[in-house]
Amino acid sequence: MKFFSFYKALLFLAGLYPLCRLLWFGFNAQLGANPIEFITRSLGTWTLVFLLVTLSISPLRQLSGWHSLIKLRRMLGLFAFFYAALHFITYIWLDQFFDWSAIYKDVIKRPFITVGFSAFVLLIPLAVTSTHAMMKKLGGKRWQLLHKLVYPSAIFAVLHYWWLVKKDLTQPLIYAAILSCLLGYRIWMAQAKKLFSPTTAAKPKAMQGKITA
Repeated sequence: MKFFSFYKALLFLAGLYPLCRLLWFGFNAQLGANPIEFITRSLGTWTLVFLLVTLSISPLRQLSGWHSLIKLRRMLGLFAFFYAALHFITYIWLDQFFDWSAIYKDVIKRPFITVGFSAFVLLIPLAVTSTHAMMKKLGGKRWQLLHKLVYPSAIFAVLHYWWLVKKDLTQPLIYAAILSCLLGYRIWMAQAKKLFSPTTAAKPKAMQGKITA
């Protein structure tokens, strides 16, 4: 247990690395010719990374048998929301200077902004209900249903990055491939669970009994 707590603390420090990196670059004038774009894109990329890592926890837990991994999922999900919030704040503050009219026009007219904003909005209820108290208040089934919003949020985040990049699509394709594998694994497991569930297995036997009778 102490080893896992130490591992969790290391993960927390690793989660702060992207922010510390940006601060270091800022203090040392290493943000490039367009600092706002560098900050915005960096925060957006790390949001996507943490989203995908969060989604990888369940498959890794099932495949490895290391069930303690599930205890890391909430922290990773909150880091995804943290960087998504910083990404959004950077956009409305440093890029748009709180010009709400221009922001509204951006969200309506530019598809990559629209899906990016949608991805962020979908993460808000997940962050708000991430505590054990909210889980108990909502009930297990409703909480799990609500937290399935992470799937469309991740899809929108990948689309946001894909439509943002104009020339080299290598990185968006990599993220899209990873997300496809993670979602595909879940679909496959859900179908396998239905196929090999006791009720499904009992149906052929019941039908066989009727034919014999």
